[in-house]
Amino acid sequence: MQKEDADLVCLQEVRAQVQDIESQKFWPEPYFCFYFPAKKKGYSGVAIFSKFKPKQVIEGLNSKEFDCEGRYLELVFNNFSIASVYFPSGSSGEVRQDAKYRFLAEFEIKLRTMQKFQKPFIFCGDVNIVHKEIDIRNWRANQKNSGCLPKERAWLDKIFNRLGYVDGFRVINQNPHEYTWWSNRGKAWENNVGWRIDYQITTPDFKDSIVQSSIYKDERFSDHAPLLMDYEYSL
Repeated sequence: MQKEDADLVCLQEVRAQVQDIESQKFWPEPYFCFYFPAKKKGYSGVAIFSKFKPKQVIEGLNSKEFDCEGRYLELVFNNFSIASVYFPSGSSGEVRQDAKYRFLAEFEIKLRTMQKFQKPFIFCGDVNIVHKEIDIRNWRANQKNSGCLPKERAWLDKIFNRLGYVDGFRVINQNPHEYTWWSNRGKAWENNVGWRIDYQITTPDFKDSIVQSSIYKDERFSDHAPLLMDYEYSL
């Protein structure tokens, strides 16, 4: 973080209660640090670190089902809003896959509401869905697996094509084999058998402001890799 010197850092699946992360390293200077944990210990949770003090902090989607899981945190600034979002995974079975579809429906309402506000908006997060064949190593083999299901990818199509949101990473970077997640099984990391399931998705306001996008793989912190993006945009 010191090397990148980012203005904003969005984290997902922090899996910690605030009382468990009281040491200074979890509240790094010069950032204002905001956490929205799940009620269940060791599960989910999102956070945002910002060098600038927001006008407002919004915790949750006003969702009875998902706010207790700590999946949405938004900071509101003068000229835009940014959110850290952790979408549910459906890989454990039909029950969670159905919950994932319910989350997509609720989150789509949020995205439509942000359009009505006509305020620039970015959401960063683990979406747990690949979009196109370029975004996954084994396209055909994963067509029946959560995260690559046609219904899930159709939801992203709708967000990008009908609602007009922008896949920020792909504005600049059209390279294949650019992944953000690798299974811990086998040698997926070593062989780059991955999925691009982490995004920075923006309203069209930011499209011309994106100047750089990359995935940091010099070190491995978890099964995900950080998605780094530079914007020329004023708070």
